[in-house]
Amino acid sequence: MVSRQPLLHDLLVTLAAPTQAWSGRDGQIRGTGAEGVFHSDVRVLRSAVLTVDDEEPEVVAAGSTPDGAVEAIALARGIDGPGADPTVRLRRTRRATPGRVDERIELTSALGADVTARLRLEVAGDLATMEAVKSGRTGPLLAPEHRDGGLHWSDGVVSAVLTGEGALVGPGDQGASLTWDVVVPARGAVAVTWSLAADDAGAVVGPATVAAWSDVTVHADDPRLGALVDQSLADLRGLLMTRTGTPQDTFLAAGSPWFFTLFGRDSIIAARMLLPLGTELAGGTLRTLAALQGRTSDPMTAEQPGKIMHELRRAPLTLAEEGVELPALYYGTVDATPLWVCLLHDAWRWGLPDDEVRDLLPHLEAALAWMAEHGDADGDGFLEYVDESGRGLANQGWKDSGDSIQFRDGRLADGPIALAEVQGYAYEAAMSGAALLDAFGRPGADRWRAWAGALATRFREAFWLTDEIGPYPAIALDRDKTRVDVVASNMGHLLGTGILDDEESTAVARRLVHPELSSGFGLRTMATSSAGYWPLKYHGGSVWTHDTGLAVLGLSRAGFGEEAGVLVSGLLAAADDFGYRMPELYGGDAADDVASAVAYPAACRPQAWSAATSVALLTALLGLSPDGDRLEVAPLAPSPVGALHVDGLRFRGRSVALRADAGGRVADAADAATNR
Repeated sequence: MVSRQPLLHDLLVTLAAPTQAWSGRDGQIRGTGAEGVFHSDVRVLRSAVLTVDDEEPEVVAAGSTPDGAVEAIALARGIDGPGADPTVRLRRTRRATPGRVDERIELTSALGADVTARLRLEVAGDLATMEAVKSGRTGPLLAPEHRDGGLHWSDGVVSAVLTGEGALVGPGDQGASLTWDVVVPARGAVAVTWSLAADDAGAVVGPATVAAWSDVTVHADDPRLGALVDQSLADLRGLLMTRTGTPQDTFLAAGSPWFFTLFGRDSIIAARMLLPLGTELAGGTLRTLAALQGRTSDPMTAEQPGKIMHELRRAPLTLAEEGVELPALYYGTVDATPLWVCLLHDAWRWGLPDDEVRDLLPHLEAALAWMAEHGDADGDGFLEYVDESGRGLANQGWKDSGDSIQFRDGRLADGPIALAEVQGYAYEAAMSGAALLDAFGRPGADRWRAWAGALATRFREAFWLTDEIGPYPAIALDRDKTRVDVVASNMGHLLGTGILDDEESTAVARRLVHPELSSGFGLRTMATSSAGYWPLKYHGGSVWTHDTGLAVLGLSRAGFGEEAGVLVSGLLAAADDFGYRMPELYGGDAADDVASAVAYPAACRPQAWSAATSVALLTALLGLSPDGDRLEVAPLAPSPVGALHVDGLRFRGRSVALRADAGGRVADAADAATNR
């Protein structure tokens, strides 16, 4: 049988890092695909299938609750009364907390007499690794140990204990079973519960223990915006985690289920988007990554002095089908280092305490040095990447799939590859780093401003080209310094970094909303004019939520409110179709061609930077920009969401409430400077 990556789009999930439980829409955990209970990248429970008098309940409704649990409501027709009306129904409510999953099963009857029922939960465990599950493989079933009234699985490092209050524990068809004989009272209800506790002695990440942002309320004429923010912040709470041993420093896991750990780029971008809700998450993310900053050069791990890491796992990751073998701590990313500098600068502007910033300045200087001394692999003055190990990621920007960097005719680019957006990140990092060095009385600011100016000149000379629509920046330069001419969303990340002049920014803004890139549901990763375009290709035509969000931020910062509004409207249309839990990516089909946004079925959901994009939209819609002790406000006009009222923003430790009308005029702005 061919192994395939599991699909996720129609599954239910409840999560609280580092624990997550995935099931079908009927609430059953069948052990197929990605279903199961995972803890710290190990599937600790493969299946949990419920029957009532030997029949599976028939689901009639299912979904997530506002507090992060999942529920499935089903009919128990095997014990039902006569007639067409369902008279006995079952409600399963499952909730994950760190290291634990609890489920309540309730039977409710409308019958006039008591009814007996046998509830049986068939369970099995395999302790399969996340990489095995993602590859469509499973491990052998493990025989549980029956003791202390529960079921125990362990491989000596990872352990799980399943218990059910009042249940008879015995053998099962796949592994073991819990059985309850219950009486459902006339016109009444009865409930049973089961729990799974998991532990991983080899874990590298753990649960968050401190709050990471303020509560915010959003009211807009377009109610989709408030619904998106509410769902996104609920999702983000489930992704909060810490590194083992440093519970005080919180960061966001990249996404569930596959990337439920620290990722440099993802965690940085998500924390940066959330700065209007406070600086605590940014501080924790910065310190966590600084502690792992590269010190030596190692081609196998891609570590270099001053470099910020890419991902952290409990064990090495092997993806045999892709020829990839990544060490547990892997540094194969070209953009996390300049983005770390940008986050530190922005966090300082939003109010990260000076003492916390000062402690990170040596790491800032090391990161800046990496850009000049190691980030330029071939000495051409651009940041670029190449996998020296032969077993790492071939592409090391945010579009890191093997075919993501290609010419318009479909040919793949050869490395070293210099990505367009990375040059923008590097320019902004150099200027931001210079501002921090000046502010804290450290030398080197003039060097980095000059370095940034020279980079901007080289970029202008090397990256720009023109087609029948007009000028645009290439996605990258290849090994031969040839412009990789595909029209791609990467150019949107350049806006607001400072590397573009006004004319160039205008060209990029116009291209972003052209129908070849703007789908009506957001920004396509690759234009429809490309030979490699396909609406469900990972980086070759799909829409990535955060990618569109970053373009919206850049457009807002650069003064292109109308274009930003087009993309905001597209994201809100997609959000409505996805129940406001924005996936990692989705189809690039034109909104005029399909009835609703098309799911990319293997996309992570929830995912950190996708959920954080909701707050990025607030930033862009209100035009928020810190300026010393003042928060400048310049709302988009006209507003794509109508009048907007936001309460609970945080700026330099103060709570800020903002109200803007549909024409972009600020009606109320406590502690803010209006209409810059």
